[in-house]
Amino acid sequence: MPTVKAYAATSPTGPLTPTTIERRDPGPNDVLIDIKFAGICHSDIHTVRGDWGPQSYPLAPGHEIAGIVTAVGHAVTRHAVGDRVGVGCMVNSCGECIHCRAGEEQYCLAGHTGTYGATDRDGTITQGGYSTHIVVSENFVVSIPDGLALDVAAPLLCAGITTYSPLRHWGAGPGKKVAVVGMGGLGHMGVKLAAAMGAEVTVLSQTLNKRDDGLSLGAQRYFATGDPETFTRLAGSFDLIISTISAAVDINAYLKLLSLNGTLVLVGAPPEALPVQAFSLSMGRRSFAGSTIGGIRETQDMLNFCAEHGLGADIEVISAGQINEAYERVLASDVRYRFVIDTATL
Repeated sequence: MPTVKAYAATSPTGPLTPTTIERRDPGPNDVLIDIKFAGICHSDIHTVRGDWGPQSYPLAPGHEIAGIVTAVGHAVTRHAVGDRVGVGCMVNSCGECIHCRAGEEQYCLAGHTGTYGATDRDGTITQGGYSTHIVVSENFVVSIPDGLALDVAAPLLCAGITTYSPLRHWGAGPGKKVAVVGMGGLGHMGVKLAAAMGAEVTVLSQTLNKRDDGLSLGAQRYFATGDPETFTRLAGSFDLIISTISAAVDINAYLKLLSLNGTLVLVGAPPEALPVQAFSLSMGRRSFAGSTIGGIRETQDMLNFCAEHGLGADIEVISAGQINEAYERVLASDVRYRFVIDTATL
């Protein structure tokens, strides 16, 4: 098995450190990727620190991967050596259930295999993109269009598709009023994508600190949720609300911002339960929904859409030695809007 350089956590409390990890030899349907850039997602921090359950260590996180194909198995037909490609949050699924057959592998009834911290088909624990190379089944590798630079494309493999999927599913477009809650890694992409789809976009953020950013990214309006008057002023305003924040909030207050038949979609993942009052839903025939990433086909559609509209993530490229500092800055909301590791520094 090939050994490659990586940055990994060795415990839930210690820093990430340089190490080596083993990759499987490429099989007939596998693609070997030379990783060029890997985004840092808030879920990386949750996972390595055990917030979502115990982990096996050492663990190299990272599911926003952009790179170049350097080898392919003899049966591979979708990708070739030299192709610009990406890998997102999953690297396998059953391929047979109703959801997989519909191109919704993220909702595989048997459970998809996560890019890191999951049990792979050979029984090993998957290791992610904070590394120099990765081997992935061709069915879970997407093509990055030439119009997208690899560094700004990397975060699209999670932050981009996580917001694109619900916007498409619930019909964001001309004539629709969409609110994006939160202006972080997910939220800034939600604003860009909803605006490019033709929706009227409003940002709802705790303060007005990022107002200029939000308006420059395509929002028409920007309001501070820290001001109670905001909820009175905007009552019944929105067809669709995408909540990207991971903190517990008063969901009932946000539900009342929906117009008749409106939907509030949660894509952030607060650890706490979020109580919902019955009348917050029934008085307005409102819906409260959740969404995760998209399937492989939809992820490719998202990348093509971003290339067509000139959309990439707003990023800060860092070296591997800055990963631990970046984690602390993510927790402090001190990033505009995604850290991306230059894996050449590994």
